[in-house]
Amino acid sequence: MAIPAKLQNDIKQFQRVQQDLATVSQQRLQMDLKLREIKHTLEEIKGLPEGTPLYRPIGGLLARAKDRGEVEHLLTEDQETLEVRVKAMERQENALKERYQTMQREISEAIQASGLGGGSPGPRADSSER
Repeated sequence: MAIPAKLQNDIKQFQRVQQDLATVSQQRLQMDLKLREIKHTLEEIKGLPEGTPLYRPIGGLLARAKDRGEVEHLLTEDQETLEVRVKAMERQENALKERYQTMQREISEAIQASGLGGGSPGPRADSSER
């Protein structure tokens, strides 16, 4: 039995959402790791004796910072920026998860309604959560 054109299109869209979800999840994970690294660096800096030379990146170079406060200020700004970006990525990821689950359910229902089989078009929704 041939798969209806609308269902084929829906499956292609579902696969794109699945790929987008994987991409966004990976990007969020990378940002989370960078955020943890910044937090750890800020904690380590606090434990250094006053006057310890610190360096900050300028493009591909490292330049000696004026003082600890300069480095802490730059890292804190980076941390705040990343926190905002991570929250935005989480919202995007959650929206994609909802869309993924909705599409999965709709495609499964369409497959069953057309008598093409009883399987779902992809992994179960609960296994897609990361």
